Amino acid sequence: MTDTTPLRETDGLSLPLRLTDLNARVGTRFRLTPTPEARAALAEDLGVERIRKLTFHGSLTPDGRHDWRLEGTLGATVVQACVVTAEPVTSRIDTAVSRHYLRRMAQPQGPEVEIPEDDTLEPLTPEIDPGQVMAEALALALPDYPRAEGADLPDSITGADQPDERPNPFAALAALKTDLPKS
Repeated sequence: MTDTTPLRETDGLSLPLRLTDLNARVGTRFRLTPTPEARAALAEDLGVERIRKLTFHGSLTPDGRHDWRLEGTLGATVVQACVVTAEPVTSRIDTAVSRHYLRRMAQPQGPEVEIPEDDTLEPLTPEIDPGQVMAEALALALPDYPRAEGADLPDSITGADQPDERPNPFAALAALKTDLPKS
């Protein structure tokens, strides 16, 4: 049996899907495979050296009468600078991505905003762009502190050559107090 759900594809970073154009019974599938130029632009935005491979595919399907669900798979090969040596470090990222777009999502009120426990929830808008979801998911999946194999921090940074206890700043004051003549 073949999947007859419509497929939308692009070789760019954006694939806006207008919900009014989608079949509200079956939704649509999507596939983003950005060109080298598009990957270079995204790499610059994310502050990484290079994105060698990048794909994002999945589906946008109705969830009840008014809500929508995006389920996808992100695959990327990213080159970042090692935090110790600045040498290139290649990381492979393969992750599932999920977003739940709610028509009636409570909007934050007042100066303090509570972050919902479910970080997949998004307010429903007339258009959903899997390209934006792809960029956000990639940014969140990047290693925070990439390290080249065998790269260790020097002892002067890690404190291995430093004494375990820091000197007490009040010890000098105590010494002065004992040196003062008593009146």
